[in-house]
Amino acid sequence: MRNIFNEEDRGQVGIGTLIVFIAMVLVAAIAAGVLVNTAGFLQATAEDAGQESVNKVTNRVEVLNTHGTVGNYTDIANITMTVRLAAGSSSVDMDQTSIKYLSDTEVQTLTNSTSNTADGAYFALEKVTDDDGSFGVLNSMNDRYEVRLNTSAIEDGQGGLETGEKVRLEITSRTGGTTQVMLTMPQQLAGKNQGEPVIL
Repeated sequence: MRNIFNEEDRGQVGIGTLIVFIAMVLVAAIAAGVLVNTAGFLQATAEDAGQESVNKVTNRVEVLNTHGTVGNYTDIANITMTVRLAAGSSSVDMDQTSIKYLSDTEVQTLTNSTSNTADGAYFALEKVTDDDGSFGVLNSMNDRYEVRLNTSAIEDGQGGLETGEKVRLEITSRTGGTTQVMLTMPQQLAGKNQGEPVIL
């Protein structure tokens, strides 16, 4: 029988070859570990970013109705909004919610008043219904609160909002969910007395 093996093609078996092989395995393992760690980090970052985006869309309030109160000089001295949770929203703490007020002459960012008194820097909060008695926290679709803004104080004490004026309100929860409200004051207040409510 003819010998089919070539004496010059014998495999190298020695300590050097073994070291090279082990080094290649180690490099491959380290590279795989780095890739797995990077993939895990990217996945966690993407999940966090996704959750934040969902919170900004869903965790917010819905304004059910609004009305104003006539002031001293036939202007609107106060704005009152009835709010509840928006559909699909988790709980919203009104103590950690801000309202950006933008009129033709003033821009203010208001937070909840600890004394429930509305002035130029704070909005007042009054319970309408609350299932579990956690004041200031909207955590049920049945919860209702009235949010009151003192427009006379916000407008630097120069009277409230004049007839026909517009104001934009941005209600932003702690997680960034925002509700925008555009209000136009009545074109005339003839026959209305100080303290009387008017629909906005």
